[in-house]
Amino acid sequence: MKTELKAKFLQHLLQKKKGDEGFTLIELLVVIIIIGILAAIALPSFLNQANKARESEAKSYVGSMNRGQQAYFLERQEFVDQPNFENLGLGITTSTNNYSYKIAGGGPNSSVATNQAQPTKGATATVRAYIGGVSTGVVKGTGEATTLSVLCQGLNAPVNKGPNGTQAFAAQLEGDTTVDCGKLGDYEDIQ
Repeated sequence: MKTELKAKFLQHLLQKKKGDEGFTLIELLVVIIIIGILAAIALPSFLNQANKARESEAKSYVGSMNRGQQAYFLERQEFVDQPNFENLGLGITTSTNNYSYKIAGGGPNSSVATNQAQPTKGATATVRAYIGGVSTGVVKGTGEATTLSVLCQGLNAPVNKGPNGTQAFAAQLEGDTTVDCGKLGDYEDIQ
């Protein structure tokens, strides 16, 4: 009798399992809602990281342009101007998917040049503008004549009423480390 009871009990369990397979509609809806909430939280963070990656291109290029300008000045006693962009010898293109790279100022008898990374999409760009300034100057305290540089980034992207990267340094940089990019309007120092 015990064997018969065990067999019937096992048969009953097997039949019950067949009817309980799968998920209920409520369980599926809960999982879909949880996935939707997680996606809504993660998407803005992901988009922000994508813009930071695009902006790192401009930081790198403008920083390289600044260093190239300083090296060029040491050799020729002048800064490179826009028509002679390739004389910087950087091997970079003047236009990418995200930015156009330009030089304001420079040329013979120049004492200041501005390296610009202008967002290519104009007023609808979601990446910030970058500008770099290089000039001749005297280091305060030592009186040494040298070249000075600064790298500035826009506080906001053009789509958020930020600068477009066409601003230029009109005067020589000061010979200390407190160059104020804010004098250009809506920029901050990053170097």
